[in-house]
Amino acid sequence: MGTDAAFEVVRAVLSAEPISVDQAIVAVESDTAGAVVSFSGVVRNHDAGKAVERLSYSAHPTAHRVMADVVARLVAEQEAAPGSGGDAVRQPVRIWAAHRIGMLEIGDPALVCAVSAAHRGQAFAVCSELVDRIKEQVPIWKEQFFADGTVEWVGADG
Repeated sequence: MGTDAAFEVVRAVLSAEPISVDQAIVAVESDTAGAVVSFSGVVRNHDAGKAVERLSYSAHPTAHRVMADVVARLVAEQEAAPGSGGDAVRQPVRIWAAHRIGMLEIGDPALVCAVSAAHRGQAFAVCSELVDRIKEQVPIWKEQFFADGTVEWVGADG
């Protein structure tokens, strides 16, 4: 028994170029979407009480494939989930996700995701799960550069 949605992965990439939530939203919008949910994880100016000046993200050579696989697994699970019995015609759920690599400044988006669906509940649920899985599973490490001149790697210990 499947859902009432047909899933389309519009984009699932790592990007050395800037990414934006506006670009993600435009990419997933459609006439059948009653909801577009987006997430933009941005570089903040502090961490653990220390002033952050900038970040650098490094990715394992397999990270591009892992990113695509994470999204594909989420789609497969969603498609296999029991349907709600709603719309008679399968409505598309569109997914866009990108994580930056390289040097980022305060305020730059580091992870952007957008999901469109016929209904808000599904759009929120898929977007939230997508963000969590990317952060947990894609091998990307953050190097933080602090105002006091110290540097710290985050996520490089596993």
